[in-house]
Amino acid sequence: MTTPLVLLPGMMCDARLFGPQVAALEDARDVRVMPIHAHQTVAALANDILQDAPERFAIAGLSMGGIVAMEVLRQAPDRIAGLALMDTNPLAEAPEVAARRDGQIDKVDKGGLASVMRDEMKPNYLAQTSDREAILDLCMAMALDLGPQAFINQSRALAARPDQQGTLAAYRGPALVLCGAEDTLCPIHRHELMHALMPQSHLEIIPQAGHLPTLEAADQTTAALKHWLGTIPDH
Repeated sequence: MTTPLVLLPGMMCDARLFGPQVAALEDARDVRVMPIHAHQTVAALANDILQDAPERFAIAGLSMGGIVAMEVLRQAPDRIAGLALMDTNPLAEAPEVAARRDGQIDKVDKGGLASVMRDEMKPNYLAQTSDREAILDLCMAMALDLGPQAFINQSRALAARPDQQGTLAAYRGPALVLCGAEDTLCPIHRHELMHALMPQSHLEIIPQAGHLPTLEAADQTTAALKHWLGTIPDH
């Protein structure tokens, strides 16, 4: 049987983040996009995934989704058939970043979700491509649909997240490390670190893409995911 695929979206994103990939992959395998906004710790979010996921599965996460995917791997390594980490970070939150989150949480709690997304988060997401504005509009729509409590939960989970370098170093299975070449939130050197921790992984740098290559460079990202999935034995 073809290995199921679980996709975990980034902060304040939903299944639309992976729209092109789901469309390209769902005819050949069970593809599930799972939410990660119901709790305020990465451990609890990962536990939810494990409760709802197939017994054994491949997992791919982008940004915060990658952070939760690493925790899923830490909690249940025997259930993970393959790991794809996209535009993400294996390190614990830097103190100065965590401190900025407090101010954002306060603004969002007072009704300012749209302004925080517009002024403090969305400008950092994307490369300067022709469809940048349309993708930014989609990002805003996803964020507003998820709502302020999702933002607060996710912000607190990210601020308290653990370092996962040891988790990655212990993993021996099929792995993809992918990022947009112009990602300033999770830059290339973070992905080179993850590749070094998992020497068996394939490192894919997508040109002319920023933090969301699933949308900015959908075809290249889908091709990389298909190649990775092809290295995972069916079960």
